[in-house]
Amino acid sequence: MGAPEPFEGFRNSSAPASDGGRRSQRASRRLPRRAAVGRRSFTSTLRSLEELADAGAQVSVHVVDLDSHVHVLSGDDHVTMPVAGLGVVPLLIEVAAGFENGTLDPFEIIDRTTVDAVETSGLWRHLHAPALPLEDLAVLAATAGDPIAVNALLHKVGHDKVRQRIESLGLRRTALLDRFRDQRGPDDAPHVAVGSAREFAGLFSALVNSQVVDAAVSAQVSEWLSLNQDLSLVAASTGLDPFSHDHDQHGLLFINKTGRDRGVRAEAGVLAGPRAGIAYSLIVCFDDLSITHRLRAHDVFRVLGVELMEYTH
Repeated sequence: MGAPEPFEGFRNSSAPASDGGRRSQRASRRLPRRAAVGRRSFTSTLRSLEELADAGAQVSVHVVDLDSHVHVLSGDDHVTMPVAGLGVVPLLIEVAAGFENGTLDPFEIIDRTTVDAVETSGLWRHLHAPALPLEDLAVLAATAGDPIAVNALLHKVGHDKVRQRIESLGLRRTALLDRFRDQRGPDDAPHVAVGSAREFAGLFSALVNSQVVDAAVSAQVSEWLSLNQDLSLVAASTGLDPFSHDHDQHGLLFINKTGRDRGVRAEAGVLAGPRAGIAYSLIVCFDDLSITHRLRAHDVFRVLGVELMEYTH
């Protein structure tokens, strides 16, 4: 991984401002009042992110309150970074829109042999079923990030349609660049997808507020994402069952999507509890030199998860 871009630091709009601090007094007056300030400070997250950035990682974070729309935590959230499978979300939006307007048949059968194989990950390659309907492929893409399912959806929809959808959503720093591949050559795009933390947090906020395309499309994509089984990063702190969390008995609303590649970890989602709702996105690019480097990156996501739980509860 190349040298990280200059780090601009973090802004925590939920902590009390000190003289000369980054946060304005106006932001503090706009704070939600449903929980104590001390429970909303994100101080542990700030410390963990700054330590990771000091160690050479590139980090980007954005957290926004769903009720007040206050940006309670941000850092380098405008920077475009690799996001791996997180970039599948715009594809799912385009697929759901196609189902809704009738340009795509959710029951159209797609044969696996028509898509380039990906042997490094995924579930479909282990299944005996050689063909599946489009809607099942969308579920596989959302719940397991299945690369062959994603590639099949992308092949059916086309890059141009996804790019147009991204532009229509007002996302200027987000792009789905390529399909999943076992190996990336010099003629291939360097990453599956890129995006910014601010745009992905805003996208998830719009999804749960029924503002992406229309209410039906927003609901469909949110339903798919609510089935996501990768709860190992931010969501590790929620206590949710990875295999059954779309109807949590404690009333916790959670949807998310993760992205993973060598030296890349990304997650965006929505967490809502009895006190508040929050949309978040965290992207970390790091030198994946050892398991210690990787675990240090993962720890930052879990620290954020703990403080998001405190914020919403």
